[in-house]
Amino acid sequence: MILKTDCIHFPGDRPCFANKQFGITCDKCDYYKPIDKKILIIKFDAIGDVLRTTCILSSLKRQFQESHITWLTKSNASDIFIGNQYVDEVLATENSNSLPRLLSQNFDLLLHPDASPISASYAKIIPAKEKRGFTLDDKGKVVPINDEAIEWLEMGAFDQFKKNNRKAYQEIIHNLLKLEYRKDEIIVNLTDAEKKFRDNFYQINSLNRFRIIVGINTGGSRRWKYKKWRIDGFKELIKKLETFPDVGIMIFGGETEAELMSELKSSSDKIIDTGNKNSLREFFALIDIADIIITGDTLALHIATALKKKVICLFGPTSSSEIEDYGRVIKIIPEMDCLVCYKQDCDFVPNCMEMITTDMIMKKLLPLIIS
Repeated sequence: MILKTDCIHFPGDRPCFANKQFGITCDKCDYYKPIDKKILIIKFDAIGDVLRTTCILSSLKRQFQESHITWLTKSNASDIFIGNQYVDEVLATENSNSLPRLLSQNFDLLLHPDASPISASYAKIIPAKEKRGFTLDDKGKVVPINDEAIEWLEMGAFDQFKKNNRKAYQEIIHNLLKLEYRKDEIIVNLTDAEKKFRDNFYQINSLNRFRIIVGINTGGSRRWKYKKWRIDGFKELIKKLETFPDVGIMIFGGETEAELMSELKSSSDKIIDTGNKNSLREFFALIDIADIIITGDTLALHIATALKKKVICLFGPTSSSEIEDYGRVIKIIPEMDCLVCYKQDCDFVPNCMEMITTDMIMKKLLPLIIS
């Protein structure tokens, strides 16, 4: 048999790219690359968390250069991996074919960095020679597989541990998965079609008339409502930015923010509205237009970080320490003892996000605009 089924490029049920594009068969192929290690990453839940976990891929590929990487996630996060050169296969939990496919293999390495009983159940039953991170015990409780995972598990269990932490999520995740950390970046690669979408938006809105473009993300987590800043704060900030004629103002948000974005747009004729029904990948492309992004601790933060934008991030109930700044993320943190509470409801008046003033943002923003 001339077919080399151990090649990383062999899809199993159709021709590989080398045969499809060039008519090459395995016995005459220079693209042949046998798989050295089969690696499975299990990570789903919040899209932003899935995105920022892509930072582990560079370290994995340094250590296992000829590896084949499969990522198990939910369908809402699958598009994150479009154009990602490190991930060979993306499987969604909602697809009924995914679990049988995973159970039929014996992975060399399984990585599961989440202390979630749902995803940990996959880590328990999928065969692998080595597992790192978290699994379930026989009573259905989440337990660490290796000692390095204990810190993250206890941080999720004890509020005071979470509050006292000074390590970035990226460092923690690398440590618990026993990977070398070199401040590897979150990965987003725009496709040619997405770059065209971005450039068309830029041209249609004549954005070349601005020297610099500031993007304001109005959205926040549905789970953590205090990740969102106040509407009067957005209006005040926009009014201050209007005094700079060479600064463009883009606003971002999803369908949840439709009313807020409409109100902001009606308050200023200088606003460029990016819309609230963009796909995930269109959202990526639109954020790439801005030079500076102002956002809460949410998906837009991780997208902007991956696209290497300058970011001003407003922190409320979540941990600012867990955000790797890469030398580009400026953190605005109100002075309150109760921060890193992760509360979904709060009776403090004013609350943490209400404590953040427009002047606090402008103090950080002005040097970026002027430079």
